[in-house]
Amino acid sequence: MKNFEVNWSKEELQTYLFIYCINADYKETKEELEAISLKTNQETYKKMHDEFEKDNDYASIQKINESLKKLNYGKEEINKLFEEIKELFLSDGSYAILEKNLLLGLQRLLK
Repeated sequence: MKNFEVNWSKEELQTYLFIYCINADYKETKEELEAISLKTNQETYKKMHDEFEKDNDYASIQKINESLKKLNYGKEEINKLFEEIKELFLSDGSYAILEKNLLLGLQRLLK
């Protein structure tokens, strides 16, 4: 079994998580990308997007989960992340069923 150890900062984790989430419906909209750009810088976005492109779904979840543990995210911080994810999903004016399902799945896995 592969080790999914990561040494991300909180900004890198958030950026990776947001990239993972906007790909729930298999498309990155201009509005979603703009919403992410308000939360991170271009260098971090590129680094995390390149890593995301190399990962499959299982690796992404493992890395997110490991990073949340390593960075000692508490319930309040995780809840704040989920609120930001909801805002991200709504940034393009729609909240697709795939996005809703991803959010529910993440809540079950990460809380």
